[in-house]
Formats: sequence, structure tokens, C-alpha cells
Amino acid sequence: MAIGIRNLVDSDNALIDRRIYVDPEIYREEQEKVFGRCWLFLAHESMIPNPGDFWTTTMGEDPVIVIRDSSGKVNAFINSCRHRGMKVCRADQGNAASFTCAYHGWTYGNDGKLIGVPNFQDAYFEQLDMEQWGLVPVAHVDSYKGLVFGNFDPNAMTLAEYLGPMAWYLDFLVDRCEGGSEFLPGVHKWEMPCNWKFASDNFQGDSYHFPITHASPVIVGFGGLSLESLRVPGTTIYAGHGHGVGAGGTKLVYDAPELNEWQDKIWPEMEQRWGPELLRRFWPIHGSIFPNMSLIWLFSHPTIRVWHPRGPHKIQTDSWCIVDKSAPWEVKNTMRLGNLRGQCGPASTFEQDDGENWGMCTETSMGTVTRRYPLNYELRLGHERTDEVLPGVINGAPSETNQRGFYEYWSELMAKP
Repeated sequence: MAIGIRNLVDSDNALIDRRIYVDPEIYREEQEKVFGRCWLFLAHESMIPNPGDFWTTTMGEDPVIVIRDSSGKVNAFINSCRHRGMKVCRADQGNAASFTCAYHGWTYGNDGKLIGVPNFQDAYFEQLDMEQWGLVPVAHVDSYKGLVFGNFDPNAMTLAEYLGPMAWYLDFLVDRCEGGSEFLPGVHKWEMPCNWKFASDNFQGDSYHFPITHASPVIVGFGGLSLESLRVPGTTIYAGHGHGVGAGGTKLVYDAPELNEWQDKIWPEMEQRWGPELLRRFWPIHGSIFPNMSLIWLFSHPTIRVWHPRGPHKIQTDSWCIVDKSAPWEVKNTMRLGNLRGQCGPASTFEQDDGENWGMCTETSMGTVTRRYPLNYELRLGHERTDEVLPGVINGAPSETNQRGFYEYWSELMAKP
């Protein structure tokens, strides 16, 4: 491409060229080199528990069906008929033994195979090679403790290699007690006028913005937080391959008694898994798995979401409430309501604050002169360290260590042929 990718991310000086957020050519390149090569979150196994259960989503801008076939295997296929390209499945989710294209009637089994073609005998003369015209499969589908990921790249590293140290932090959300996790039914979907990287960058561990951006709702008592609690020193962890985590102190006290009781009940089990000394000083709060999956670890509103790119200037957000599978319903329901009413829903004041920021950051970067001036990501630059217990590159908080790692990995991927 005409723009030198390596010149857009200056890692030594922590400078980012604003064009990476708004340039259509860079965006098109991202679809090939980032979304076409990385492991992308598809679904949680609890969303498709039975043979024939499916969920439709996107990988970048490619439409995908995630389905548990009749044999029980989870697969993913491009949701596009091989005849004229029509979506073969137009529902968000459901159960199906097969999918019939509404355009010309080509029919595919839930294993992706082409099993029916109108006029096969009298117009194709039985010469169409049905074996060659099934739905296009996603090259790799794998899962980590219930989280299903896909990768278009036939030569991709394994999911375990890709997650690396991030898997250790994921366990604090998906495997903190016996039984693991599940998604509660339902998904929030909304759009925002911003580049996907601003959202993922923020969730990497940006505690810098919180007492500034979210001061108003905190002052009025929304979410049970105080400005003093937000100024407690924290930790940021860069976990490699663009992944990052922001962490605070230990065990939090919540407004809902049932959450505190559940936390107290499973705390001994968590101490067995991670050790009491670690839990006294560390608990993940928010983070991102590169490129576009983000997480919140808090008991009050545990959340997983995906920032789907819809062009350089727009995203669609899909957000779920993830809960401990063994928790009683009153605990799960409180977590569900926390997602609906609290900091993470599309109508929450926190979410509106963030959306306003990301939208304006994208808008200003469209300016011809404005784009000449890079963005500064040097907070705590050069103060990174390692830890005997916590895997990854460690820094204090606030810092932009994770964001620097995020854009460095983005740059590496974009620079590859």
C-alpha cells in the first residue's frame, strides 16, 4: 500500500499516526491482515448447547454461522451461498438441520455440505460437483473453557499459543469456581460512530480516563463508586499478541448482599486456584483480547463484548453477561441487572461517556491538518517490569503499556506481506 505501515506506529517514542483510525485504505488492509489472521471470538458454548443450535456473527466484516452440527461438533462457516452469495441464514440464532438459500434454493446441511440443488437433474444434468460447493469453512475453530474462537488463516498459530499469558487472566472470569461459566440468554447490540481500535484500546486497561470521563456519574453515586476509590494505585499487564489487562486491588464490596455472599462462598476455592497472597493484592477489572474482544471481571456486571468493525468510522457492539454456572439464580439475576442498568449497558452513563469520547476521537482524526499530528501514548514509558507471579509485562496504573503493545502488534501484522 502507498502508506508505510511501520511509519504509522512509532514504538520507541510512543506515537500513533491518526490515519490508522480513519483511512479507508488502512481499514481495508486491516480486514485482510488483522481480522483475516487473528483468532476472533465467535460465541460461548452455552449459546449453542444442542446439535443444530447456531449463532450468526461476523469475523471482521465477513458474515459467519457458528453451529453445533448433528454429531455435536462446533463448526463455523461463511454465511454466504456459493451460488449467488445470498446469506443462507438470516436469523440471529436458532436450531436447524439445514439451511436453504432464499434466492435459488441451494440447501446446506448443518455440517456445511451442499445437500440439495433445484434442477440438479434436468438443468445441471447431475454434473455439478456437490462436494466442492459446500459452505466455506472457517479454517480453524477452537475453544478455551467455553469460549469459541475462529481463525481464517490456515497457517495460524494455535489458540493456546495466541492467548498465551492472557489465558491465565481469563480464568479469573471463565473458571473462577467449579462448573466454569455460561452466558445468560440475550445479547445487547448497538452501534457507535467510532473506529474499533479506540474501543479495544480503552478496555486494554485505561484507568487514566476513569476519574475524568466518568466523574459525573461517580459523584452522584452511580455504580456505588467514589472518586477516592478510583485513585487507588492499580496494575496494568501486557499479555502479548496485543492482549492487555487492567487490575485493581483485591476483593470488592458490592451494594447487593447476594453478590458479597456468593463472592465469600467461592473465595476459598479461588484462593486454592491462585493463592491467598495473590488475591489480597490483585484482581483483574477490565481488558481486551486482540483485536476486538473486551472483558469486565467484576462480580456486579461480568461482561464479554465484541467490537465489530463496520467501516473505519463505525462499530457494532455485541455484549453479553457471563456468569458462574454454579451460581444460584438470584446471583445470576443480579449480575444480569447489573449489565442492564449498570456501567456496561448501552443506556448506562458510563457507556455513553465512552461512546462520546471514541466518536469525537474518530471525528477529529478526519481533519486534513489534524491528521498531521500524532497521538501521544508515552504514559509510564520505560517503567515496565516483570513479576514473579503475574505473567506478562507489568506496569503501574495509570499507564499506556498495554496500548503500546496493542499498536505494536497491530503494526507487526499490518507490515507482513
